Amino acid sequence: MTGEPFKVKDCTLISIATGAEAQNLRELNDRIESIHPGCIYYHFWGGMLRPTFDDPEYQNDFAAWAWRSLHDSRLAERLAIIDPSHYPDIEDLRREVIDVIQERLAESEYIPWAKTGQRFAFIRSQIVVFDTGKRVSHPLEMAELIPTLSLGSIFYHFIDARRRTKSGRSDFVEWLHIFENGKHRSLIKKINEIDPYFTTLSQLRKDLSSVFQTCTVEGESL
Repeated sequence: MTGEPFKVKDCTLISIATGAEAQNLRELNDRIESIHPGCIYYHFWGGMLRPTFDDPEYQNDFAAWAWRSLHDSRLAERLAIIDPSHYPDIEDLRREVIDVIQERLAESEYIPWAKTGQRFAFIRSQIVVFDTGKRVSHPLEMAELIPTLSLGSIFYHFIDARRRTKSGRSDFVEWLHIFENGKHRSLIKKINEIDPYFTTLSQLRKDLSSVFQTCTVEGESL
């Protein structure tokens, strides 16, 4: 093996109020066109780190607001199926959201409004990263460690890494590529097949643990 050991980090998202709000669908469209990219990131991914008692009915905040405040189930469904992991560039994701909203505006006879007190409030995220001090030198060690990782660690290394790395890959995959002779191609493939969005961080941790625990590469155990 070459390169550095895997440095396990933890993170949290700090919510920063922007003061920008929208009361109807036209205002939502206009705000999204110019809002800070950190808002787009937060309203798609932030819910995974926010403490909730139940899984959200809709994975992103735009879809949830369309359903709960605008009472537009068709728009909510269209926004809900947008998978941000398919858009490495946040501006491409922004454009997709705008396209969906504008399509709905074009086919609607009136502009949907939210009641007073149900405005969409744009929140910007800032990620704060902590070094846990844990280091991993081999996939076998990672297999043992993953079930104990915090949800913040899962978010940072499996989700946020896709924004940070030039390749758009998770930190786990980036790390496995340092091993010689492509020994862990099968493991890398299985990690890449895990859907990072339409799930929960707890389930992601279970899926990663299962892959590391059971995967073999070219007939050899990890």
